Amino acid sequence: MYPFLLATAREFLQDYAYNLGADQLTFYGEQQLINMGHDFYQRYQGLSDKEDPFIRAAGSERVIASAEKFIEGLYKHTGRDKDAAVEGILVVPEEDGYNNTLNHGNCLYFEQGPSSELSHEKQEVWKQIFVPPIRDRLNTKMPGANLSLDETIFMMDMCPFSTVADYHDEKSRFCWLFSEDEWRDYDYFETLDKWYGYGTGNPLGATQGVGYVNELIARLTRKPVDDETSTNSTLDGSAETFPLDRNLYADFSHDNTMSSVYAALGLYNSTGVMPVNHRLPPMETRGFSAAWTVPFAARMNVEKMRCGAASKEEKELVWVLVNDRVVPLTHCAADKLGRCSLGDFVEGLSFARNGGLWDQCFRDT
Repeated sequence: MYPFLLATAREFLQDYAYNLGADQLTFYGEQQLINMGHDFYQRYQGLSDKEDPFIRAAGSERVIASAEKFIEGLYKHTGRDKDAAVEGILVVPEEDGYNNTLNHGNCLYFEQGPSSELSHEKQEVWKQIFVPPIRDRLNTKMPGANLSLDETIFMMDMCPFSTVADYHDEKSRFCWLFSEDEWRDYDYFETLDKWYGYGTGNPLGATQGVGYVNELIARLTRKPVDDETSTNSTLDGSAETFPLDRNLYADFSHDNTMSSVYAALGLYNSTGVMPVNHRLPPMETRGFSAAWTVPFAARMNVEKMRCGAASKEEKELVWVLVNDRVVPLTHCAADKLGRCSLGDFVEGLSFARNGGLWDQCFRDT
């Protein structure tokens, strides 16, 4: 069941040299973003040949680097000036007190109050259920290691991070230390973090995505941003830093912020996540999974289209894709392809349009 662990674990770990950095875009990650830029061009070629997308990035180094690599993949096909496009990225600072819809931080009760601990509490319950047998097995096979529960999780963390850091078309040897069922349990552990940390399971999770959703509404309707939460009124009030006349936009952010945006859009509200007090069912029946929503190089496409151009019934439709999957919309009357009329789509986003629970962000922590 654990062939690698039984045969070579101690030898592998004794010789292993930790060389992973922190908060850096790996070579594999860079290639993913280049590929994303290529795919963006292929999907929107009719528009990409005519105009450049307006690009924003949250202010951390790896997010900016992601935007730059995306541009590299996109502009390889357009023949236009890639360097000028890189210089044109609007970088939104992540400093404390700076309104930024691409990075949470201004809702103090979310950052410092009880809701900030909710995901850890949920994870702790599940950790006490699924990790002890793994810890005991590792400690038995590696005398003297004396791994704790947290250190056992860290060992599992090494699988994805080491795989992408030392990418050679194969998984890291850390991955083979654990069984398929244990990886399902680990996926659930990480899912609890996103769901209860930044998503629908956190009372203020969706509120962190409200500002971005209101910016999205402005772009879709080509009307000024109407929001008093995390939007930056100076940036959003300028046609240079928040244009409304573009057909293509690309924003680069963090997985946590994306989870909040999904929640504010209501994408997985009817899906839910399994409770943490019993063994897990098969993955397919589990509902929401962070592995499906925010894997490395996760992306959301919101597309507006006109249909029925040859008739008097032409109308604008909207659908949402997460990692190339159409997400069923439940806040509006979606057709069989998952599309809602633009008006119905916007009308259904009343939580965001009304500011979410932003009024709760500044009560005593």
